[in-house]
Amino acid sequence: MFQRFVEVGRVVLISYGPDAGKLAVIVDIIDHARVLVDGPTTGVARQALGFKRLSLTPIVLKGLPRTAGTRVVKKVIEKEDLTGKWEATAWAQKIAQRQKRAALSDFDRFKVMLAKKQRRVILGREFAKLRKAAK
Repeated sequence: MFQRFVEVGRVVLISYGPDAGKLAVIVDIIDHARVLVDGPTTGVARQALGFKRLSLTPIVLKGLPRTAGTRVVKKVIEKEDLTGKWEATAWAQKIAQRQKRAALSDFDRFKVMLAKKQRRVILGREFAKLRKAAK
């Protein structure tokens, strides 16, 4: 069953445009295709965005009134510790891992390859020992 509804206080991840990859909070629902978002702590200006540019996260900020001003949104975000909640999700960790891998140099990728190779050899030896002991 669908759990993530478009509602005031829902935290969204912007997936397209100049603010791609940043978090924002739904402040008001304009119509069936657009919402008003604000992200004072993440650098997202208050603006109307279409749903096609947004991904709904499982995080909802409770107690955020409809069409709340930027100061109120900022207070609620800081009170609810939005960045801490977001960084604890598997989604955020996956994005961070992807960015970390993309930033690797050629030599770093080479070192990763060698480490994987060594791990594979160790696992192979242990597996062979277990197989021999099972016979």
